[in-house]
Amino acid sequence: QVQLVESGGGLVQPGGSLRLSCAASGTIGVPNLMGWYRQAPGKQRELVADITSGGGITGYAESVKGRFTISRANVRNIFLQMNSLKPDDTAVYYCNLRYGVSEVWGQGTLVTVSS
Repeated sequence: QVQLVESGGGLVQPGGSLRLSCAASGTIGVPNLMGWYRQAPGKQRELVADITSGGGITGYAESVKGRFTISRANVRNIFLQMNSLKPDDTAVYYCNLRYGVSEVWGQGTLVTVSS
């Protein structure tokens, strides 16, 4: 059974930076797509960024382009470097893995941007 574990969330001031990590355990199929989603209070979950298993193709939400960077160390580990953070970036960030017809979610990590 595949499990995803996120880390790296926390409290940061506006303009600051955070780096989120996601580690996958278990048997993972390839090719796959891993990504980060976020859900703010009272809002729907939205895609932030995703990356293919080879790491060659990435996608970003318009709201984070130029500020966030998704990267991949290997088939099991992805990262999200978040710079120039804004209060609107406050949300629970979830790691997601898709391969074949399977989809797995992490438990989420809270990012709070506040002075």
